[in-house]
Amino acid sequence: MKVLLLCLLLVFSNSYSNESSDQSKTESTFRIISYPEFEEMLKTTSNKIKVYNFWATWCGPCVKEMPYFEKIQAEDSSIELIFISMDDGRKPERVTSFIDKKRIKAPVYLLNDVDYNKWIDKVDPSWSGAIPATLFIKSDGTKSFHEGELTEKELKLIINQLK
Repeated sequence: MKVLLLCLLLVFSNSYSNESSDQSKTESTFRIISYPEFEEMLKTTSNKIKVYNFWATWCGPCVKEMPYFEKIQAEDSSIELIFISMDDGRKPERVTSFIDKKRIKAPVYLLNDVDYNKWIDKVDPSWSGAIPATLFIKSDGTKSFHEGELTEKELKLIINQLK
């Protein structure tokens, strides 16, 4: 009986421990932000090329290209990748479960500002608002913008051109 109780206790504590570590993983890589908070992120200087990829869980081309971004960041230490989710801010669990399911390692921010017309031009005047879209910022502050899906080869080419 004591052995059975001890086994059950170990199973439950291990299960709780795994849930806690999974939850902290999501919390450390996910945050809901406003556009002004995003603007502050853009102003933060870095010695790396910052790559802001705008995407959503419901966007097939967005989901297709995400592994390319993650792979390139893992291979190139001069890249700082940040995913900006355009999903509905009232349902953040869609994004957090997507992050866990796809094992996204880069930081993910859910942009909780539905007044797109107010800020899309501030990201880049050429942006129609369609996703996927990617903003590249060199360490000197020079910006480059790409609207539409990228292949791994295209992404590498853009990054190499920015170096």
